[in-house]
Amino acid sequence: MFKPSDIRPKCGVLIIISGPSGVGKSTLVQRVLSTLPNSRYSVSATTRPPRAGEIDGEDYFFISRHLFEKMVSNGEFIEWAEVHDNLYGTPYKFINDSIKQGYDVFLDIDTYGAFQIKRAMPNSVSIFVLPPSYEELESRLRKRGSETEDNIYKRMKNAIDELHALPEYDYIILNESIDDAVNKIISIREAEHLRVKRADYQGYVNEIKKRLSSICREEFNRSYTQRDVKTES
Repeated sequence: MFKPSDIRPKCGVLIIISGPSGVGKSTLVQRVLSTLPNSRYSVSATTRPPRAGEIDGEDYFFISRHLFEKMVSNGEFIEWAEVHDNLYGTPYKFINDSIKQGYDVFLDIDTYGAFQIKRAMPNSVSIFVLPPSYEELESRLRKRGSETEDNIYKRMKNAIDELHALPEYDYIILNESIDDAVNKIISIREAEHLRVKRADYQGYVNEIKKRLSSICREEFNRSYTQRDVKTES
């Protein structure tokens, strides 16, 4: 017998997280992944050098520009772009295989890349993360300790273009409190699992319809029998 718990997604969901540099996207994604079972992080490839503490194959695939361009020629990226003088790309195979296996895949990516992915995978879900203030955004960039003044200026300038893209996203979250922002992302993921187009509900619904039909037949037969008894009387 089917149970309500049998209503589950037919496959995983690709969830895109975007926002200005320094808004806390990576921190939010890491917290969400540590909370949710059956979730994975989509590891992008990049030509930029790793920051302190970043691990190749976990945070990014750190590769040469020559190898990156070869992968582009082979059609191995679902999207790629040059951002802040470095190349970034999202390998297609990992995302597609993970979603088919039932995993939710989280992707931290810039707005240009997000639009490319939405075109290629229309069922993906996009979330734009906003900072509490301009001052806090600048403060977070400076606290990294890895950015030159020139890079900070570029990232703040790019934030203007990224904010222009906000209306194209499905959801918006203010990252004022990490816990609150994480809970909102999890709530969005749960809501997306319950979309009719995603949910594997047919077995449970058929079970209900079967039981209701049985009850209706029993009620009809009982009413019919009572009518015959009255007629005979």
